[in-house]
Amino acid sequence: MKKNFANNLTFLALFVFLISAINLVSAQNSEENKTKSNFWNKVQFGGGLGLGFGSGYTNFSISPSAIYNINNYFATGVGLQYAYVREKNVYTANLYGGSIIGLFNPLEEIQLSVEVEQLKVNNSFNTDYGKVHDDFWNTALFLGAGYRTSNVTIGAKYNVLYKDNQGVYADALMPFIRIYF
Repeated sequence: MKKNFANNLTFLALFVFLISAINLVSAQNSEENKTKSNFWNKVQFGGGLGLGFGSGYTNFSISPSAIYNINNYFATGVGLQYAYVREKNVYTANLYGGSIIGLFNPLEEIQLSVEVEQLKVNNSFNTDYGKVHDDFWNTALFLGAGYRTSNVTIGAKYNVLYKDNQGVYADALMPFIRIYF
């Protein structure tokens, strides 16, 4: 009888161990699925699209981006950018690159931002002496502030690395509209 009791106790212990292990694995899989879906629930996509035409002038730009909302106050993200600018018989430029952005919302309506942007610029000018090519990297560090309502923020950002007559921007201060879905 003692041997039968020991076998039954061993069987019961093994059974409890297996059920616990199955529940643990199931719980881990459930947590992993929650984590995966939780990650994508915190991701928002947005960006910009620009198109301008004039007398002999063309400007096209596209800049998709994505942010990850760490919590209600902080978000971080990345963006890509491409622009084509042409003034007939004068100038052609291709700009492409990316950016990293950090967002801070101290209040629901206020959004502060830090953005590092790196662009490769390929310029081609027509001069009296022929075509001149000017290729360079343009780095910008923007500090911004804006008013936020729902998924739209309207504000201004300032390029602290701006230098007169250098780079691609005409001014250090730039307005912006951010939309993330």
